[in-house]
Amino acid sequence: MIILAATPIGNLGDASRRLIEVLENAEVVAAEDTRTTQRLLQALHISNRPRLIALHDHNEKHKASELVELAAAQDVVLVSDAGMPAVSDPGYGVVAAAVEAGVTVTAIPGPSAVLMALAISGLPTDRFAFEGFLPRKPGERRAALAALAAESRTLVFFESPSRLAATLTDMGDAFGDVRRIAVCRELTKLYEEVRRGTASELAAWAEQGVKGEIVVVVEGAAPVEVSAEDAAAQVQSLVASGMRLKDACAEVAAVTGLSSRDLYQQALAAKKA
Repeated sequence: MIILAATPIGNLGDASRRLIEVLENAEVVAAEDTRTTQRLLQALHISNRPRLIALHDHNEKHKASELVELAAAQDVVLVSDAGMPAVSDPGYGVVAAAVEAGVTVTAIPGPSAVLMALAISGLPTDRFAFEGFLPRKPGERRAALAALAAESRTLVFFESPSRLAATLTDMGDAFGDVRRIAVCRELTKLYEEVRRGTASELAAWAEQGVKGEIVVVVEGAAPVEVSAEDAAAQVQSLVASGMRLKDACAEVAAVTGLSSRDLYQQALAAKKA
C-alpha cells in the first residue's frame, strides 16, 4: 500500500509513535527532499536505513507510476518535508495513480499547519477553505483574491515571508480593511507567534520584516442581506446558466445566509405556479 505519513512541522515531539514505528520498519520511503528525511530519521533516532526515492513537484508525474508499481508488492511510505503529504506538497499524483490502479492508500495522521493555524486563529472553524499559496505575480494574486471576496467560509493561505506585506495589502483592497485576520508564524517552533488584526495593521507590521513559515487565516465575508425575492431571482439566474437547482440554492444560501432548503422549496413552488 501507499502510506501517507505526516511529519512534524517544527517540534520533533509531535512525531507520533505510529510514525516512528512505520519509519523504523519501512523498506521504501518516497521523500520530498531525501536530505531532509535523512535528518529526520537521525533526529528521531531511527536506525533503519530505507531506500529513499526523491518525490517532488518536478518529478511526481514521472515517479507516480514507479511508486504505485512498487506499492503493489510492498508498502511505500510517502513523506513531505513537513506536515501531511499531498496537502500543498507532493503526493496527490501518487494517490490518484494508486486509486486508479486499485492500490490501497492509507495515512498516518499528524501535524498540520493548516488545522493548527485555523484552530488558534480565533476565527470561525465550522466552515473553512484552504487556498494554499496565492500566485506570486501581483496581478494574478489580486485577481485570485477578488474571486474570493464573497466567500463566506474562513480562508486559510500559506505565504512567503518576503511577500507577506504585499499580500496583506492586496487582501485589504480585495476584502475591505474590516475583516479579522490572523498571521501565524513558526508554528510549534521556539519563536511561534500569532498576530491578529486588520489587513492594514498586519501589513504595517510585516513591512518591518518577517521570517519563518507563514500561515494566514482570514475571516469569511459577511452574508449579503437580500430579500427572499432577490435571492429567488439569483437562483433562477444560476439555473438558467446551466447549474443544477440544488447547487444554485446552496450557492445563493452561502452568500446570503438564507436557508438552502427554503430557497429550494420556493423554486419548486414557483415552477408549479
